[in-house]
Amino acid sequence: MDVLDFLKKYQKLLNTRIEELSVSVTSGSARSYEDYKARVGEIQGVAFALDELRSLLQKANYDEDSDST
Repeated sequence: MDVLDFLKKYQKLLNTRIEELSVSVTSGSARSYEDYKARVGEIQGVAFALDELRSLLQKANYDEDSDST
């Protein structure tokens, strides 16, 4: 596995985690307000990591979603 494949898989895992957490928050499955805050905080942290990864991929011209024209 080359680095680009690794990064793309990592990006997919981060997106999946955000989706899972979002569903759990919106479905009301948090046991308490503290649990809710922890899940929302994790969403924010994972979204930040994902944004940073996308930015790095764009800078390295590896991001297929970026418009290179």
